[in-house]
Amino acid sequence: MVRSKALARCGLVLLSLWLCIQSVPISVDKTKEKAKEEELGPPESADTGLHYDRYLREVIEYLEKDPHFREKLKNANMDDIKQGKLSKELNFVQHNFRTKLDELKREEMNRLRMLIKAKHDIKEGNGQTVDHQALLKQFEHLNHKNPHTFEVDDLDRLIKSATNDLENFDKDRHDEFKQYEMMKEHERRQRLKNLNEEDRKKEEENYEEMKKKHASHPKVNHPGSEDQLKEVWQEADGLDPEDFDPKTFFKMHDSNGDGFFDESELEALFTKELEKVYNPENEEDDMVEMEEERLRMREHVMNEVDTNKDRLVSLSEFMAATKKEEFYEKDEWETLDQNPLYTEEELREFEQQLANEENDINKKSAELQKEREELERKQEELDAQKLGLKQAMEEMERVKSQSLNADVKQPAAPLTAGEHAPVVPGNNQPPPPGHQQQDVPVPGHS
Repeated sequence: MVRSKALARCGLVLLSLWLCIQSVPISVDKTKEKAKEEELGPPESADTGLHYDRYLREVIEYLEKDPHFREKLKNANMDDIKQGKLSKELNFVQHNFRTKLDELKREEMNRLRMLIKAKHDIKEGNGQTVDHQALLKQFEHLNHKNPHTFEVDDLDRLIKSATNDLENFDKDRHDEFKQYEMMKEHERRQRLKNLNEEDRKKEEENYEEMKKKHASHPKVNHPGSEDQLKEVWQEADGLDPEDFDPKTFFKMHDSNGDGFFDESELEALFTKELEKVYNPENEEDDMVEMEEERLRMREHVMNEVDTNKDRLVSLSEFMAATKKEEFYEKDEWETLDQNPLYTEEELREFEQQLANEENDINKKSAELQKEREELERKQEELDAQKLGLKQAMEEMERVKSQSLNADVKQPAAPLTAGEHAPVVPGNNQPPPPGHQQQDVPVPGHS
């Protein structure tokens, strides 16, 4: 829902910008046409939900600052914008703005390179090769072959990518919701399989009871019908339904006063209807389903009222819709529980996909377990080798130490009869007992 509201606030970024320029008079101060480089502060960014949101917003904001481009944008029609005719006007944008656009593109290229590096690191860790050029090609909102300057082709690519991606935004949300609902049902059935017969019966009865409670609610008026708008007029605005005036109603609920209902302003009108069906305090009410219901209501009104398909409802479109027969329709709106989102066959395919994914995970887990066991075995072998080496070193040290001690402590050989112990010079120790000292003749004496 956050992404949806952000998307609605800016609409299709380029389309809403075009419409805002159409509705707001432009006065250009000729003395200030040459904007100084230091005055080009970073523009505010509104999240569109696109992965290149910041780049998109900044490019559009800076182009809007250029007087020539802004004037061309004012006079352009939607076909010119979508077909790329407006992109050629980039050649006439002031130099300081072009320099800033070059800088923005280089920053975006650096961001994409970081994303690619992260993907490369993941794939390389799995032993996969990475084609960098192929990865760059998936980013179609700029020309990656020229990473340095912002050219006409870059603006053309950005416009086409943003238009296409934003137009597919609702479809992607519907697909995500369908997956969500199938997962809920799959998990419910899995729980039932693990219950005994008695508990399974109780669970089924409780499930049916919750469905009945959820389906029991006041009438939901058709979105965009007179009854639905009058209810908002009375309950939200506190006005007498007999005094209902479509033009006054439009101006009251055009919260930003730009003369259009954008997607968030439209969705706000359905809150009272949604509260009849969904209560966050009720176990049987799913708030994710409520947001899907809100999206369906908004799409329904857009399809009936937005005649030029710009994802905005102008006052003239709104007033024209109040004059159609459909505006006075009294039929009740069919809620999600009255419209099956998937068939049993689709659910089986979904469950098979889950089973395949689980098998892949289990297979990968088994492979990782084998690798872990092999690493542990090798670690044990390494530890054993280390221990053996340590013990061998200790044994060598022990043998070496014993050998040295044996050499030091080995006793002298015993003297035979008539042998005397060698006299060590300077040794003044007394002779051993029983030893008789012989007279040594001194020369010159008799």
